[in-house]
Amino acid sequence: MTDPLLPILQAAAEVFLSRPALAGEEHDRDRFVSDRRQMILDAVATLPALRDRIRERLHTPRNRSDVEALATLILSTDDATVRAALRLAEQLDRERLAQHTLRKRYQNKVHELQSRLETAKGRHQHAAAALETARHAVTELEKRVDELDTQVSALQDRLRDPRVLAANLLGLLQQPSQEHDEGPETRDPRNHGQQDRPAPLAALAAHAAGIDPERFLTALQTLITPRPTRPRVTVVQERRLRVHPLGGASEIGGSCLLVEAGGTRLLVDAGLRPGDPALPPRDIDEALSGPIHAVVVTHAHTDHCGYVPALVDRYPELRVIATSETALLMPQMWTDSAKLMGERERLHRQWGSYGEALYRRGSVEAAARRCEELPYGVECLIGDVTVELFPAGHILGAAGVVVRAGSQRIVVTGDISGFRQETVDGYAIPRSAREADLLVMESTCCAEDHAPRETRVNDLVRAVEEVYAGGGRVLIPAFALGRAQELALIMRTHLPHIPVLVDGMAATIASSFERITAQHPSPLRIFGGNVSRAQDMRKPMPFTSGVVITTSGMLTGGPVIQWAAEILPEPHSALFLSGYQDEESAGAKLLRLVKEQASHLTVNDHGIERNIPLNARIDMMRLSAHADKRGLLEIADEVGARQVMLVHGLSRRQRDFHKILQIRGHGFAATGPWA
Repeated sequence: MTDPLLPILQAAAEVFLSRPALAGEEHDRDRFVSDRRQMILDAVATLPALRDRIRERLHTPRNRSDVEALATLILSTDDATVRAALRLAEQLDRERLAQHTLRKRYQNKVHELQSRLETAKGRHQHAAAALETARHAVTELEKRVDELDTQVSALQDRLRDPRVLAANLLGLLQQPSQEHDEGPETRDPRNHGQQDRPAPLAALAAHAAGIDPERFLTALQTLITPRPTRPRVTVVQERRLRVHPLGGASEIGGSCLLVEAGGTRLLVDAGLRPGDPALPPRDIDEALSGPIHAVVVTHAHTDHCGYVPALVDRYPELRVIATSETALLMPQMWTDSAKLMGERERLHRQWGSYGEALYRRGSVEAAARRCEELPYGVECLIGDVTVELFPAGHILGAAGVVVRAGSQRIVVTGDISGFRQETVDGYAIPRSAREADLLVMESTCCAEDHAPRETRVNDLVRAVEEVYAGGGRVLIPAFALGRAQELALIMRTHLPHIPVLVDGMAATIASSFERITAQHPSPLRIFGGNVSRAQDMRKPMPFTSGVVITTSGMLTGGPVIQWAAEILPEPHSALFLSGYQDEESAGAKLLRLVKEQASHLTVNDHGIERNIPLNARIDMMRLSAHADKRGLLEIADEVGARQVMLVHGLSRRQRDFHKILQIRGHGFAATGPWA
C-alpha cells in the first residue's frame, strides 16, 4: 500500500521548487517531500492558493478511486474539509506504515522459516544419501559375505576329499621353492623345459618325511588317480577317442567339447553364449542325451564355464575339474551370471515375455562344491580316460588339456597365449602333448597379426597420458576377469602419477586375484599407489581426473553405462575399447558410429534407452590375451599333432587359416565330429 498523500505532496513540492527564491539551485522533489513533509501539509491546510496550484498540476491515477476521492477532499476550497481530510490521510498513512512493518516482519519470518526448511532439507538429503550409501555398502558386504560363504563351503567339502587334498599338496610341492626364485622370468614355464626331477619343495618335504622323493610323489599321484584293483577286459576299439564340438566351434562363445572313450563321456568347457537371457552351448542337447562323468574347465571366463551350474543341476555327482585358481574364480563368475539372469527374468516377466534363468544361487553353491583342483602336470583318471592340465597363459589359472585313452591323445588348447602379461606367463606345452593325434586349437585371432605386446602397451600408455595432460578423463571398458586386472597393473606400473579407479565386478575380481596369489612366489598387487577401488559405482561424478576401468567390456550393461554417460560428452576425454567386440554389442555399434561420424550413441540401461552425446575421443586399443596368427602357428608346430581342428573362431577366418596350416604340413580336421 502506497502513501495516499504522496501525489499531493509531490505536486506541492513542485510548486515550492518553482518559486523564484529557489531558482538556479539543484533540488530533488522526492527528497524535498521527505525532508519538509509536515511543512508542506501545513501549507496545504492554510493556503487555498497553494491548493489551486496543486489541482492544476495534479494528475491522479484513474484506477485508484480512493486516492481520487481523498485528493478531492484535501484540495477542497473549504478549510475545515481540508483539515479533516488531512487528518484522515495521516491516519491512513499510519495504518500503511503499520501494515508495512507487519509485512516486513512477516516476510522476515517467512524467510527465516524457509531458511530453516532448506537447512532441514539439506540435512535430510545428506542423511538420506548417507543412509543409501550405508545400505549400498551393506548390500555389497552381504554379497561379498555370500560369495565367501559359498567359497568356504565349497572349500570345506573339497577338503574332505582325499583326492583333492593330494592334488593340492602335489601342486604345492611341484612349485619351485622361493629360495630359488630369481624373478618373474625364471618363473615363466616357457623359459625352461619340463623337469623330470622332483621340484625343490617336493624334495624337501620327502626328505623331512624320510622317504624317497620319487616314491613320495608316486604315492600322492596314486591317491589322485587310483589304479584299478582288478584287471578289466576292455576292447581297444571302445577306448578310441571321439570328439564332438557342441559349442564355440565356428563362433566365439558357448565353448563346449564332448570327448568320449569307452564308456566315459566328459566335456571340456561348458560356456554360455551371449544373449538375452544367456544361452547354453549351441548343441548341448547331444551331450545331455546320455551320462556325463566330468567337465574339465580350461578357465573361468563365462563363455567357457558359465553353463556348469546348470550341468550340476542335471548331474548332481558331476566332477568339475580345473586348476586351483579357476576353481576359486568360477563361483564368483557364476554368482554374477545368476544375478544377471535373475534380473533379466524379472524384466521379461514385467513385459509378459519368456526368459527363464538357466540357474539360480543354489545351483552355484552346488557347482562350487563339485570343483576338484588339479595342478598343472598331474594326471587325473576319469573312467576310461586320463586328463592332464598345462599352462595356457591367457588369464590367471587358464589351462590347456591333454586327454588320453589307450594309445590315443588329443590336446585342447582352450584360450591360449604365448606372451608374458602382467598377471600371467605364457603357455608351456608339456611332453605329453607332443605328436598327439588331434590338436583342438582356438582361432579367435587366427586372421590377425598383432604388434609386439610391448608396442601395444606403449601405445595405450601414450594415449592415456595425452588425454590426462589435456585435462580429460579416460574410460576403459574391460572384461571383468583378466583384462581389467591387466589394465590396472599396466596403469600402476607405467603411469603411477595418474589416478586409476577400478569399478564394478572388475574390482571384485581384482581383490580375488590378490587373495588367490597371496601365497604364490610372485603375488599380484593390484590395488595401492595410484590404483583404488570405486566406492559407489552409482556416483562417478566426484572422479574428475584420471582413468576408470569398469565392466562390461562390450558396453552391454553394468557401471560402464553410467560412466559413459558422464565421460563421452566431454570433448577432452576419451573412451578406449580394449578387446573383442561382438557384432551385436554396443561396443561394436559405437565403433561403427565413430566411422559414420554420428553424434549420439543409444544404449540400453536396465530396459531404458539412453542417448549419449559422442564428443570424446573413441579408439580401439587391442590388448588381446589370445595368440595371433603367428602364435597359433607356433603352437601347432610345437605340438606337432597328426591333425588340427579349429574352434572358438569365425568360420570364414578359420577356412583361410586352415589353408595356411596345410601349406605348413599340418593335417586337416574339419570343425565337427572326429574319431
